[in-house]
Amino acid sequence: MLIRCYGARGGIAVSGKEYLTYGGDTTCIEIRSKNDKIIIIDAGSGIRRLGNDLQREQRFNVDIIFTHSHWDHILGFPFFKPIYDEKASINIMGCPNAQGSLKKLLSKAMTPPYFPVPFDKLKAHIEYSGECRMSFRIDSIDISFINLSHPNGGLGYKFKEDGKSFVFLTDNELGYRHRGGGTMDDYAKFASGADLLIHDAEYAPDQYKTTKSWGHSTYVDALDLAFRAQVKRFGLFHHNQERTDADQETIVQRCRETINAKKDEIECFALTQSTELKL
Repeated sequence: MLIRCYGARGGIAVSGKEYLTYGGDTTCIEIRSKNDKIIIIDAGSGIRRLGNDLQREQRFNVDIIFTHSHWDHILGFPFFKPIYDEKASINIMGCPNAQGSLKKLLSKAMTPPYFPVPFDKLKAHIEYSGECRMSFRIDSIDISFINLSHPNGGLGYKFKEDGKSFVFLTDNELGYRHRGGGTMDDYAKFASGADLLIHDAEYAPDQYKTTKSWGHSTYVDALDLAFRAQVKRFGLFHHNQERTDADQETIVQRCRETINAKKDEIECFALTQSTELKL
């Protein structure tokens, strides 16, 4: 399994010299199976660059899975070039219980006065799957989900291939249980023994004093989950829009110091919008 990050920022896309290392694009993850099947998670602003790469590769068949439909996770969809290519075939998946009809949500984002190109002008063959199956399979990858603790709901995913597992839990607040969300124990069980856990770590503890219940975790709680789940690699994700590269480096260092103090062997890092990982 190959995992590429095209956007790790939360809330809103940012730019500037203080964001050069970790990037400013919002959530978009690409997964490629051992057979080179393409799965995309979310359509934040990072999906624009991913679409350009797919066009250069002449890759026309993809599956897109959504965690939820907040703006920073869908705003890149109208700029994803494959949707304007009649050769493209796109399967869009997401549970309506978590986000409502994806077709309606995406089309609404492209209606006047929000966007100039009407949704019905898209040329790609697009199918929408709204089944809420607890597990399913795409190519050689088995996929299961868990409800996120987030305003308006959302889904976290586990991807398994050839005995390796990747758990993706963005926009998940571990310090506050939203309606439909799970507990720390629920998420630890879901991520137990994962080869890779990528988790929302938007806030520092001091920020969380004024943002509790907004739907995001502190890096301290996210690291605690990694310990409880006994994962092998832990990636900090959904970086706050105000967090500079220097601030992010400080947080990574603090996490590594905590890991060392516990004499644990978790590999800890923060994702950039060009991170590439292999399982």
